[in-house]
Amino acid sequence: MSQANIEDNEVDIVIAALHSDLTSFMIEWKPVFSRFHLIIVKDPDLSEELQIPEGFNLDVYTKSDIDRVVGSSTSILFSGYSCRYFGYLISQKKYIISVDDDCIPARDSSGALVDIIAQHADNLKTPATPFFFNTIYDPYRKGADFVRGYPFSLRSGVACALSCGLWLNLADYDAPTQALKPGQRNTRYVDAVLTVPARAMMPVSGINIAFNRELVGPALIPALKLAGEGKLRWETVEDIWSGMCVKVICDHLGLGVKSGLPYVWRNERGNAIDSLKKEWEGVKLMEEVVPFFQSVRLPQSAIKAEDCVVEMAKSVKEQLGQSDPMFARAAEAMVEWVKLWKAVRSSQLST
Repeated sequence: MSQANIEDNEVDIVIAALHSDLTSFMIEWKPVFSRFHLIIVKDPDLSEELQIPEGFNLDVYTKSDIDRVVGSSTSILFSGYSCRYFGYLISQKKYIISVDDDCIPARDSSGALVDIIAQHADNLKTPATPFFFNTIYDPYRKGADFVRGYPFSLRSGVACALSCGLWLNLADYDAPTQALKPGQRNTRYVDAVLTVPARAMMPVSGINIAFNRELVGPALIPALKLAGEGKLRWETVEDIWSGMCVKVICDHLGLGVKSGLPYVWRNERGNAIDSLKKEWEGVKLMEEVVPFFQSVRLPQSAIKAEDCVVEMAKSVKEQLGQSDPMFARAAEAMVEWVKLWKAVRSSQLST
């Protein structure tokens, strides 16, 4: 099925360890992960030692590593689910694939184990088509093509910078939706990939994601922290904010974003009703945040992802910062992130 192979030295798999015992998680993923390098970042708030089985090529980073690289005053950016961004920061590979530690490999409609590395590679290494929608989805997949009426001038597509995978079993609903439908599970395996159209916003989920670090690495940002942020996906919107930032930047730079395959199987965790008390703040914020991202435009002088983040931070501070100090802090974190990215890149190049 795979059209685009990915070399061992092209990719880092980044895992945010929010739980100490990764034994079953790693064993489940061994058929998929075994030939690739893993970066495991331990949540700085986790006190227990990590339990990781042998047989993997990996590096583990803890709070002391984060403090050493970014300084203790900045390390707060990397707590909870945001610790995975430290992996993005210190990686030197072209591609990053990240999956949450409550997920295991899914099986497709035929019962075969889904290789998320191969499918994310397909998505990232074949072009995207954000400027004209192809009604049979990804025209570069085996057995597909462009439909009648699709302009030939657009059929070469653009580089795909971001691949957003999906989930079976526990879908990435928000707490109000899951609380209202506690028994609802996603059982539909849809064998499709599509390019998200230019200027269309989307809620990017950090649960199962891959991206081209060289094109948009600095645009995935650990910036927006809720006051009562917890340790469950229901209780955070950091990936939603980061996703809207990177989507706007991809649109500005003429890059593509794909959604669909590959799937992971997401296990049960937490209580939606309990989480609702924490996430309600984030649910309400989206009503203000989405119109901002739909309307924000970046100057033509911003030609790199780093430049785009800095320009977007200015707009966040000017247009949202007055309504809630949370946005002002997010703008500051975005600027700080770019400084960190440049400093780490400079350090890596000099060694």
